[in-house]
Amino acid sequence: MPVILKNKQLELFIDLPLENYHFSRFDWTGKISKVTYNNIEVTSIERTDTDKIKCVGQGFYNEFGIDSAIGFNETSLGNWFHKIGIGLLKKEEDVYDFSKTCKIKPCLFEVNKNTDQITITCISESINGYSYILTKTIELFESNFKITYKLQNTGTKIIETDEYNHNFIGINNEVINSDYMLSFPFEIKPPYFIESINNEKKVEIEPYAFKFNNTPKNPFFFSNISGNEMVEATWNLINLKHKIGISETGSFKTNKINLWGWTHVISPELFYHIYVTPNKTIFWSRTYEFYTLT
Repeated sequence: MPVILKNKQLELFIDLPLENYHFSRFDWTGKISKVTYNNIEVTSIERTDTDKIKCVGQGFYNEFGIDSAIGFNETSLGNWFHKIGIGLLKKEEDVYDFSKTCKIKPCLFEVNKNTDQITITCISESINGYSYILTKTIELFESNFKITYKLQNTGTKIIETDEYNHNFIGINNEVINSDYMLSFPFEIKPPYFIESINNEKKVEIEPYAFKFNNTPKNPFFFSNISGNEMVEATWNLINLKHKIGISETGSFKTNKINLWGWTHVISPELFYHIYVTPNKTIFWSRTYEFYTLT
């Protein structure tokens, strides 16, 4: 059963580490699978063309090391490497691919909950000089919730990777269309996109916003949308039909922001660069605000 944090405006459904989603990609600590705002669901799912729900992303799932998990390159085939927030994964191919199924040895997880918050701690094994303790706290406020991360490097090697929240957003389980607008406080720079997948031309790019002229039938994707410029980690999404606004604000600056989506979902992604030396601890946070358009 999920843990539920609830007040008059917001309701968060949070799966415990060893319940429901159990794939080798997204962080198992604090899996926010569904959020409702004023009784309207504002979250969606990664894909609708599969019945393997326990293997796909949803809600406000996050991931560490999408490009390469820590220690992967120095691990020989058949041995184990870390995927932060999950456990040890068995290396069976020379190139890391976040979408591939891996054998998993889960971390040790500890859970503490009270009325308005939940804290989940992930304690890793020591492998190849890498080990860590990840603590994630999800705290509910009147019209927002905050995710706070604490990462302790308990190993002998530097941990360098990144973390982002995939943000699977879809208002009232309806398709993406012209009711949506996603805006940023910086200038969007298409000439500097590393990838740009918009074959149907359903996504319109303005200087500070993405809009839709119709419903995309195929996935769309844009990477490096700030042109590698270091900017404030924030976005704002509105839905005109339901008069709902959602924003995410990180406690950090970033030069890596991507946008992914499909017929039913839109996912702005703010990446946090992680660099933590042995015996050191770092902190960062993400705050999600919900409001009604006037």
